[in-house]
Amino acid sequence: MADDPVADDGAPAVTVGEVDTSSPPFLAACRGEPVPYTPVWFMRQAGRSLPEYRAQRGPGSILDAVRDPALAAELTLQPLRRYEVDAAVLFSDIVVPLTGFGVDVAPGTGPVVEKPFREEADLDRLQVTPVPFVVETVRLLTRELRVPLIGFAGGPFTLASYLVEGGPSQGYALTKTLMWSEPRLWAALVGRLAEIALSSLRDQVKAGVAAVQIFESWGGALSPADYRRHVLPALRAVLDGLAPLGVPRVVFGVGAGELLSSFAEAGADVVGVDWRVPLDVARARVGPGVALQGNLDPTACLAPWSVLAGEARGVLARAARARVGEGGHVFNLGHGVLPNTDPDQLARLAELVHTETAQS
Repeated sequence: MADDPVADDGAPAVTVGEVDTSSPPFLAACRGEPVPYTPVWFMRQAGRSLPEYRAQRGPGSILDAVRDPALAAELTLQPLRRYEVDAAVLFSDIVVPLTGFGVDVAPGTGPVVEKPFREEADLDRLQVTPVPFVVETVRLLTRELRVPLIGFAGGPFTLASYLVEGGPSQGYALTKTLMWSEPRLWAALVGRLAEIALSSLRDQVKAGVAAVQIFESWGGALSPADYRRHVLPALRAVLDGLAPLGVPRVVFGVGAGELLSSFAEAGADVVGVDWRVPLDVARARVGPGVALQGNLDPTACLAPWSVLAGEARGVLARAARARVGEGGHVFNLGHGVLPNTDPDQLARLAELVHTETAQS
C-alpha cells in the first residue's frame, strides 16, 4: 500500500471529504468541514444548574466572580468535568465591557443601569475600556483546556436595550422609540456598542479564544426590516472587524427566526437557532455555506429521558437534512440551560449526540 501523502509541515495531508483529526470537531463543524461526530456544547453550561457552581460562586453579583480570573476559570472548567462537550464557553457576561456606564447585574433580575441612556451626552459615558481580568481568565484557561474556548459579546440591539430601558424589558418600548424618533442618535449608540464589542472580542481572541459568539439575544423584538435598517450595519461592523482574525463567528438570538437571514447577511459563519424554527427551515433561510447551531428546547431537558432522547434525535434528523452539502451543525440548546436541569440529563444528552452521529 502506498504511503499516505504528507504535507509540507510533516503532518499527513487530508483528502477532501475526509475527517481532519487535527482540527477539533467544534471548529471543523463551524467551518462546514467533515467531522467524526456532531460536536455539542450547551449555552450556560457553566452555571446555574450545577451545585458546585452555586456553592463556589456565592450569592453576589456575577460580575464579582468575573472580576476574579482564578474563580472565573474554575467556573468555566466545572461543566467539562461532568459533560463530554466539545467546547468550553468563557464564564463572563455580555455587560462586562459596559460597567463604566454604571451597569451591574442584579441577582435574580439581570443587567440594571443606574442612569439609563437618554441623550447624545450619554455617549461620552460609553468608551472602549480594556477588561484585563477577562484577558487573564482566557490565558489561564488556554493553559488547561483540551477543547476550544468560546468567547462572546453582546449584540448591538441587545446591549442598547439594556442601556435605554435601564434593565430587562418585555416590550422594549423606550428602545424602539429612541430608534425610530432619533435615528442619528440611535446609529451613534449602536455604532459605539459595536466598537466596544469588537474591542472586547479582539482582546479575547488575542488571549486565546478559538471562536466567538455574539449574543443578539433580544434582536427578535424587531421586525426584519427594522433590524436590517437600524441594527445590521453595526452587527456587520463587528463581524467584519473579526474577519482578519480567522476564528469562527457565531450569532444567536432568541425568537429571532425572522432574522436568521440577516445574521447570515451580516457575515456570521455560524447562525444559532432557537427551538422555534426547525433546522431544515433555518437552512433555507440562511442559505448555503453557513453552519447552524442548536436547537433543542431547553425545557426538554426537564422531561423523562425517553422524551429528551426523542427530541434530541428529532433535532439531529432535521440537522442531517439541513446540512447535506450546505454547512456544518453544532448541537446545542435553543437557549440557556434552565436552573433546575439535572446535570446527569445533559451528560447523557452529550453522549447520545456523539454516539448516534459517529462516523464509521
